[in-house]
Amino acid sequence: MKITDMIVTSVTMADAPLRNSVGIHEPYVNRIVVELVGENGLSGFGEASYSSRTFDDLVALRPDVIGLDTANLNAILKVVGEHLGSADESNLDPVFKNFDLTPRLMNSALARTYSPIEVAALDLSGRAWGVPVSELLGGRTRDVVPFSAYLFYKHAGGGGEGTDDVRDDIYGEAMTADAIVAQARQMIDAYGFRSIKLKGGVHPPDVEIATIRALRDVFGPDVPLRIDPNCAWTVETSQYVGTELATTLEYFEDPTPEINGMSALRKALLERGIDMPLATNMCVTSFSDIPESIAKDAVQVILGDHHYWGGLRAVVELGRICSTFGIGISMHSNSHLGISLMAMAHLAAAVPMMTYDADTHYPWLHEDDEIIRGGKIRFVNGCVLVPTKPGLGFEIDRDALQHGHERFLRCSYRDRDDVLYMRRTVDPNWEKLLPRW
Repeated sequence: MKITDMIVTSVTMADAPLRNSVGIHEPYVNRIVVELVGENGLSGFGEASYSSRTFDDLVALRPDVIGLDTANLNAILKVVGEHLGSADESNLDPVFKNFDLTPRLMNSALARTYSPIEVAALDLSGRAWGVPVSELLGGRTRDVVPFSAYLFYKHAGGGGEGTDDVRDDIYGEAMTADAIVAQARQMIDAYGFRSIKLKGGVHPPDVEIATIRALRDVFGPDVPLRIDPNCAWTVETSQYVGTELATTLEYFEDPTPEINGMSALRKALLERGIDMPLATNMCVTSFSDIPESIAKDAVQVILGDHHYWGGLRAVVELGRICSTFGIGISMHSNSHLGISLMAMAHLAAAVPMMTYDADTHYPWLHEDDEIIRGGKIRFVNGCVLVPTKPGLGFEIDRDALQHGHERFLRCSYRDRDDVLYMRRTVDPNWEKLLPRW
């Protein structure tokens, strides 16, 4: 399908004051919607995390993408690569820049910029050919995709600002173990999730250990639990937490920084007789990281994310590599709209070795901010039904898309900064420190 236009739209959605190891979410988060228009008049859509540089790059790529064929994804990738050249410090992703990760991740401009174009191309191809995207990725191996309840310590508020754009605080403040348990009950009652992930790195480790134990006491041993402190702990502290929760966690996600840190933790836990999988979306973030990680036995579960690994086909390939080396695979998530959720569902359907429930921030998205026609996508028993309609299987609500763009134009927030907002609203003396404990 020949591409006749590429439309890049920045949109803003409200975000609740969720805490993490470096700070707190701002009241709004921005996304980029890429629309490819085909010669038959149909459109395909992709979604990306917003940065001012990524947005500018996508806009600049428009003349070079127009005229290409959606089926020739290698040609599209080549055009993106030629435009970007060598990544540099002016092309950082603000979400991950918050966490001071490896230069490869912060500078993964090619993967980040190509991904929404690739998703839109697959969506458009699927619509033109009358087949779902999952079929273009090799064929579905499941009809429903399970997701995990994603819990956060949070302050009061539902996101948004001003008298006319503040969202209801659906989940309420949650800074204690009891409040996190209540949040989990509410989310599971609403969505039917059958596993639970807690974003940690907010309180001292003993407090978060107690929170995980409270979740186990309430929900029982049949509900898998995970904790992700986003590298807030040293190897020694991670060893302590891992030992305390050895029989409680399904896997232990990014407790300590870098491949060497995770490798040291893995070795220390094994020496104690604890064979608990370590998971990551922070130290293994590209294909070039995999050999070192395997050699050092650093991680046993990779949380792939098509936004950062270079699109849907890249994560399909990641799944094959993980299967070859006996590594588990699941999905990482940032705040996102339904375009990304549908892409994730098609991807998970086409990756048979994806046996862990995927992450998603989607329950935190307010109904007023969705841009898919018909409103928010439904979960049944914690799962999303993989669409059988052509492409990604949804229609865009043009009015909602325009409303989201108008909010972006009014909003003062651009490149996300959890640290600065933490100083402004919670602690003026706050400093980013990884690891903190």
